[in-house]
Amino acid sequence: MTRRLAEVAKKVGVSEATVSRVLNGKAGVSEATREAVLTALDVLGYERPTQLRGERGRLVGLVLPELQNPIFPAFAEVVGGALAQQGFTPVLCTRTVGGISEADYVDLLLQQHVSGVVFAGGLYTQTGVVHEHYLRLVERRLPTVLVNAAAEHWDFPRVSCDDAIAVEQALGHLRALGHQRIGLIVGPADHMPSARKLEAYRALGGELVEHTMHSLEGGHAAALKLVRQEVTGIVCGSDPLALGAIRAARRAGRRVPEDVSVVGYDDSALMTCVDPPLTTVRQPIEAMGRAAVELLVSQIEGTAVATGELLFEPELVVRSSTGRAGVPVA
Repeated sequence: MTRRLAEVAKKVGVSEATVSRVLNGKAGVSEATREAVLTALDVLGYERPTQLRGERGRLVGLVLPELQNPIFPAFAEVVGGALAQQGFTPVLCTRTVGGISEADYVDLLLQQHVSGVVFAGGLYTQTGVVHEHYLRLVERRLPTVLVNAAAEHWDFPRVSCDDAIAVEQALGHLRALGHQRIGLIVGPADHMPSARKLEAYRALGGELVEHTMHSLEGGHAAALKLVRQEVTGIVCGSDPLALGAIRAARRAGRRVPEDVSVVGYDDSALMTCVDPPLTTVRQPIEAMGRAAVELLVSQIEGTAVATGELLFEPELVVRSSTGRAGVPVA
């Protein structure tokens, strides 16, 4: 108990006696100091006293699928900064293979009495699967926002990048350069954002599709199949997939962009520094992240929030990984 008092007091910058008064529900402490002590208790991983467990701390869970794809750390930075401006502390929860699952993270966040949760790239993107941990959030009425969900069956506010427009931009760019055999690499068939991209691609006459895991290795394997089908252009569902596609094209003896043009998706960090600099469709991460936080805070404050999907338009960023079909690039 003494150690807990000392650690919390040090983190907040108050005396141990003040911390003790908060934990025992005694008067003589300002509301701001009381909230700071309770938040510090949550951050340090200490359980609140029984009489305080029903109150939510000013913590917000930020659940991400990984940090290897640079788009997710970028999103975490935007959301974390926006939450801090609103007086909330983000709790980063990242899934790893064989590690803590998304459902486990939800349980932990509920135990910490978080004020809300923002998910990006969560399991809600799987079609035909109902994950019970989302049902728990619904039952608790915990403020929740889903990013790039494309999941109409969940009654949460959603913030997404328009996948159909992204594919239209990428295909339009390649076709304007004279490419006719253009392949598409996206994630698993039950991944809803990938399904949206595929639907748009087929609506525009595309037929050469490869499904794979969202990784550089997945992009490499899928692109090898497309290169063998003599494609001259490849549209990818993420930047890591695109980098894998470029590597596959080169290993197959093709030059990029002289023989094969490649378009990514996200415009994640360092895409200007790869060889060649990657043409990609940029997600408006700054705007999407801030919108997600605004929707979450509105729920926390009891303001009415629509539960539909807020779509943001992406932007094609042309660099050196695309060029005219059959025309050598100087």
